[in-house]
Amino acid sequence: MTSDDSVPVCLTIAGSDSGGGAGIQADLKAFARCRVHGACAITAITAQNTVGVELVTQVPGPTIIAQVHAVAEDMGVDAVKVGMLGDEATIDAVVEALALVGDAPVVVDPVMVSASGAVLLDRNAKAALIERVLPLATVATPNLPEARELAGLGADAGQEDLARAIQALGPEAVVVTGGHSDDGADVLFDGSGTLRIDGPRYADGASHGSGCTHSSALAAFLARGVDLAEATRWAREIASEAVGNGLAGIGAGPGPVDALGLSKGASR
Repeated sequence: MTSDDSVPVCLTIAGSDSGGGAGIQADLKAFARCRVHGACAITAITAQNTVGVELVTQVPGPTIIAQVHAVAEDMGVDAVKVGMLGDEATIDAVVEALALVGDAPVVVDPVMVSASGAVLLDRNAKAALIERVLPLATVATPNLPEARELAGLGADAGQEDLARAIQALGPEAVVVTGGHSDDGADVLFDGSGTLRIDGPRYADGASHGSGCTHSSALAAFLARGVDLAEATRWAREIASEAVGNGLAGIGAGPGPVDALGLSKGASR
């Protein structure tokens, strides 16, 4: 690590959620929950709440690169989480920016559609995501609908088949998260074997930001030097906990996850 050995630095490269439930805001809360220092490079500014996304404004590519450079040059980067990219110009900038973080592990959460159904990745940018970003990933973390979109397989394809197909596109490993599956299990494929990760499932929990929380927690544990399989187990636990604690009373839509345990109350 280039930072203080006791506190790794995790960098999230993602979009901002004005409602505080997903994106950069969820990432930074997940980093804090996992006891790493969170830094950020914002790729897009969204006008968003629990109901939907009202507006998306992409951040200029040079600004994205400058944000990453500023963090990497001064603090060093021990792991990176890549989230919402939005369009091909942003992808070009992020690919260039990732060259600035050295050999830090990179977790790619291929954000394509928001929980409310808003499209967050231009159709024309899908090929660039697959061809240019996925090969840079230490691990990619699509949910089931994203995995089907990336793999190009039919609706009958299982998580293991999807993980294998996506891993063949270039990432070192793939976790297909189970929030949209029948049993809720995550499936990790690292190129040599498959690991199934079960855990508690909170069907009635507030889930806005659960995918962001999972991928950020995974990046945080990789930054702390935890091996991939164990980091994946911890990420599942942190994300499940955040959904279980979710703030269902905030907003008219699916409430934000609660990675910091705010719903449990706080002492003075």
